[in-house]
Amino acid sequence: MKKIGIIICDRYRSCGGGKCFRALRERHGGFARYAPDETVEIVGYSSCGGCPGGNIEYVPEEMKKNGAKVIHLATGLVVGYPPCPHLRRFKEFIETAYGIPVVVGTHPIPQKYMDLHGKLPFWREEHMEELVQPLMAESAEIQAAYN
Repeated sequence: MKKIGIIICDRYRSCGGGKCFRALRERHGGFARYAPDETVEIVGYSSCGGCPGGNIEYVPEEMKKNGAKVIHLATGLVVGYPPCPHLRRFKEFIETAYGIPVVVGTHPIPQKYMDLHGKLPFWREEHMEELVQPLMAESAEIQAAYN
């Protein structure tokens, strides 16, 4: 059994997690890394705590105590506008401080966001595609289904 934690952007702190949980169930986006027959349990779900990410210092520790072997930084940190300016630092901090691999993304990037973000300069300037490649590996049909 793979135990994971999910950290979402505080802008979406009231998010019910529907797209994330659907993607986990269907093994899309950041969850495509898990085999369909592999049991995955979510042992923690929290927001980053708001800019500049105060919860990043202690939430991963709690998730690790609950058995988390991987932490996912939710897709909302990528597709919200503007994207989280701390995303790379969150990943580096969690991996360094807690020794837990961090996956950027949960559900696939919805097609409507890709259509818009692809036109904006930050997407290229910040090299976002390399950071979120697994989220972009889905077909256009699946991306559209997450609109």
